[in-house]
Amino acid sequence: MEKKITINLNNSADFIAIEETIALAQQSLRHLDSLNEGTGAGNDFLGWLSLPEDIRSRLDRIEKTAKHLRSVSDTTVVIGIGGSYLGAKAVIGALSHSFAPQLKTKHHEILFAGQNICEEYLSDLLEILDVSDYSIIVISKSGTTTEPAIAFRILKDHLERKVGKIKAADRIIAITDSSKGALRSLAELNGYETFDIPDNIGGRYSVLSPVGLLPIAVAGIDIRAMVKGATAMELITRRNRDVVSNPSLMYAAARNLILQTGRPVEILVGFTPKLHYFSEWWKQLFGESEGKEGKGIFPASVDFTTDLHSVGQYIQEGQRIIFETILSVANTGKRVTIPSEKDDSDQLNYLAGRRLSEVNHCAETGTILAHNDGKVPVIQINIPELNEFFLGQLVYFFEMACAVSGYILDVNPFDQPGVEAYKKNMFALLNKPGYEEAGKELRKRLK
Repeated sequence: MEKKITINLNNSADFIAIEETIALAQQSLRHLDSLNEGTGAGNDFLGWLSLPEDIRSRLDRIEKTAKHLRSVSDTTVVIGIGGSYLGAKAVIGALSHSFAPQLKTKHHEILFAGQNICEEYLSDLLEILDVSDYSIIVISKSGTTTEPAIAFRILKDHLERKVGKIKAADRIIAITDSSKGALRSLAELNGYETFDIPDNIGGRYSVLSPVGLLPIAVAGIDIRAMVKGATAMELITRRNRDVVSNPSLMYAAARNLILQTGRPVEILVGFTPKLHYFSEWWKQLFGESEGKEGKGIFPASVDFTTDLHSVGQYIQEGQRIIFETILSVANTGKRVTIPSEKDDSDQLNYLAGRRLSEVNHCAETGTILAHNDGKVPVIQINIPELNEFFLGQLVYFFEMACAVSGYILDVNPFDQPGVEAYKKNMFALLNKPGYEEAGKELRKRLK
């Protein structure tokens, strides 16, 4: 039997009854039907549902383009913000060597830009690119989103001055709207290769589209195995009406029931630093999808055991507003054993000969028991190992759970109206044409 990601709610049983969770998951079959039938809120953004099947016909071209970028450069800069970069960064971070830049073997570096407008960050990046042979993947549906648009203008100019306009055009890939927008026009004018962002897929649900898969493929990761894993999870979640064996329905139900106990903060926990940026993607997925109309569970994240020595005290004994979802990885791909020391001055000889993964698993189990004693509900997502197949499963699992959870909360999980508020103020303060009067009003407030 093929291994799969599973959910364990045993450590939430003192806070929500399993019968309650099953009942809400059963009720949520109507939300699953709304997704499959396209009758719910945001039904014009449901293209992600069938992406594991739809993307297969485009994998050859994605892999061919990735091979080209790897052949003409040693570094690729991915320009994007939000879902346009977080999914790729999450998967690349989870599946790459922890110290890849320090490896003496040939390594294609993936760097990111356009996710901020920090002058120091971009200046430092330009210093690296001055001595790098690089390409660019720019991701923006409109081409006018401020952060990536600024970064692309600067880096395009840098690359053209470095290698010339013709060679630069061969090294720039634009992932954008199929027919309109500033980036589409620029790509056609300069002859950049392009990939389409489907109109019916929002950024945070786009990991399994070219938005995520092209940078992941350039990093040398097997995107076919990843899509295979997502396909397997689609069958387990989208096509499965047996709620007990449908982890997305059970997770969506459990987290909403825990919310009703007065715990509005969910912390995603990883016991490996490789999952740090996966947590960042998860925070965007759930934060943008659920945080509206005064509703939603606040998504936070920690890296254990590191953060047990910082916010661990608060989790254990602070306000009882928190529950945890732990990404529990069963097997590691590496092996490190603890040696014996003759004098045992550090008193660690009781661990001699044991693998570090065994110690880490005991730390995980001990943490769960301690936090349960501290009245913290814990949901476990069991992952057999970190590889492309299970990362594909994990992405689709969370996407489906997020959509269902949004419907349980009675919000549209596919829009993000609040994101525009800061942009309007920024444009006004910068005197963008059309925002002059708004700028005057804001400056009065700042006096």
